[in-house]
Amino acid sequence: MIRRQRKRIEEVLTSPRSDRRTLSNVPDPENIRVTLDRRGMQEQDATTVDAEMDSEYLSKLRMLSLRYTADFEVLIVAKGQKKKSGIKARAVDISSTGILVELQRPIDELKVEDTVSIRFDIPPGTMPEGFESKVKTEAVIIRRFDHTLGNQVKQMIAFEFVKPLTEYFQKKRWGYSVYTASGLLFVAVVLIMLMRAESIIYFKYNLVLYLYSLTAAAFLLTRYLFGALYRDVPINPDYMPGVSIIIPCFNEEEWIHRTILSCMNQDYPIDKLEVIVVDDRSTDKSVEQIEKTIEMIHREADRYLTKERLRMHVLTENGGKRVALVKGVEMAKHDLVVFVDSDSFLDPMAIKHLVQPFQDPRMGGVAGRTDVENKYTNSVTKLQTVRYYIAFRIMKAAESWFDSVTCLSGPLSCYRKELIEKHTHAWLNQKFLGQPATFGDDRSMTNFILRTHRTGYQDRAICSTIVPSDMGIFLKQQMRWKRSWLRESLIAGSFIWRKEPFMTLFFYIGLIVPIAAPVIVLYNLVYVPLMYHVFPGTFLMGLLLMAMLMSLAHLLLRKSKLWIFGLVFCIFYEFILLWQMPVAWVTFWKSTWGTRETPQDIEARNKKEARKNKNKKRGLPL
Repeated sequence: MIRRQRKRIEEVLTSPRSDRRTLSNVPDPENIRVTLDRRGMQEQDATTVDAEMDSEYLSKLRMLSLRYTADFEVLIVAKGQKKKSGIKARAVDISSTGILVELQRPIDELKVEDTVSIRFDIPPGTMPEGFESKVKTEAVIIRRFDHTLGNQVKQMIAFEFVKPLTEYFQKKRWGYSVYTASGLLFVAVVLIMLMRAESIIYFKYNLVLYLYSLTAAAFLLTRYLFGALYRDVPINPDYMPGVSIIIPCFNEEEWIHRTILSCMNQDYPIDKLEVIVVDDRSTDKSVEQIEKTIEMIHREADRYLTKERLRMHVLTENGGKRVALVKGVEMAKHDLVVFVDSDSFLDPMAIKHLVQPFQDPRMGGVAGRTDVENKYTNSVTKLQTVRYYIAFRIMKAAESWFDSVTCLSGPLSCYRKELIEKHTHAWLNQKFLGQPATFGDDRSMTNFILRTHRTGYQDRAICSTIVPSDMGIFLKQQMRWKRSWLRESLIAGSFIWRKEPFMTLFFYIGLIVPIAAPVIVLYNLVYVPLMYHVFPGTFLMGLLLMAMLMSLAHLLLRKSKLWIFGLVFCIFYEFILLWQMPVAWVTFWKSTWGTRETPQDIEARNKKEARKNKNKKRGLPL
């Protein structure tokens, strides 16, 4: 686990142990590279393996062999020893199959091939979500060696777990999580349906209120239903189209190195993948960091063609994200273009999964799943972790069931190049109520694509992104997203009726419910108690059950202790985020970001300062 400083908040990130090879996941075109993982299973070139093993097995193999840097206490208890007399050590790195520890004092009694009991508590952020837990298992000593650091010599011991942690947690914790979440989800759904049945009984007393209640419940439950039915398009080893990854960058010197490396380090044929970085006149050291990263990758073996496959371009002036993306599309040589945000990091199999729906010639764009990278930083990021997962795995998956995903998200999305070129002029010059549309570029392009083509979602095309860990920045981001959602949803409403009928109904209900929500909440929590002196117990119970759906779905699918933050997020949404919607109603034409220095933000700030100075001269209140 490593900690980085960003906006005075320490970001907690999971840190995989670096490989001695820069591009460790890239298929070797000459089949020179053959490695042996910790379990002694040979992992050959991925293009050969695909014919023999499915992608799910390869993902499990990577999870078992991937090591993470660690720093926590480990207790080693040899056979015949009591717990109190165990040997204390510090973890150096850990994987699903083993752990490397540093002894606090020299020990001679532990020998290679000895089986011992080993106990430790994996801190949150050390390994992927779901692994944060106490462990008490048996392990075999497979290696001992001395490590010299300065004038100190440390004794190191490498252990191999008798059972991989994936199997250990499946029996100790994950299995119980699945059974518990499944049972409680069933109870929550039944209670919601019973409460909506009550709404039918009282329908005649308040038609509008109970109609909204029934509609909102049906909308949410059907989303979870279709999300559960969703399945990825499986990998076809014979379908590997050419892909150009485009990374627009503006002031991301802290993360751009990792973004570029993750895009280049893909398990994808090297003659079918290129990466183009377009800098939008960053004012920090992003350009220097990009150049340094490119130089490092270019030093990789010539057989990986890195010099031909990785390029950068710096815009002559700051033009905004859309201009940077369009420039990348102009430079792209392949028929599929992938947009990746400069603070997002791709899983090695992301591109291979992402392109599969394009076997359908009617598919115009596909979104991948975005997870939160800095999930364990603080409560703000933990709230977003559950929200992100449900938004993608349930909501986008449900839309993908009808081939009509309404937002191909910025962190990871793929388009047919010809469609981007077709809509370039309209996209760059988009205005709404006379104001330039400077944000919501992902929803805007999705609308252009949806008019004539299908859009999809691939859950196994995974990337992780850095989310705001500062509450102020998070609230500004949410305000911007609500404005773009409202603007682009109104635009989509003009043509979405041409899609599949159920999807059309799905969309319009999804537009009306959030817009009307503030009024409904005020009516139930303020008007009814004041006018009729009735405690809104039924309404609050409904909110709790809706929150339970989100939290339990996260527990069921992720088996993570963060599930409780789904409940917290729903409460936070009802009392804080929901009230951004009325503001969005009357300001959705605004073009300022609020979280970065766009030309529109600078212009808005200058106008505000000018008004202050003018009022000050007149002696008016500021």
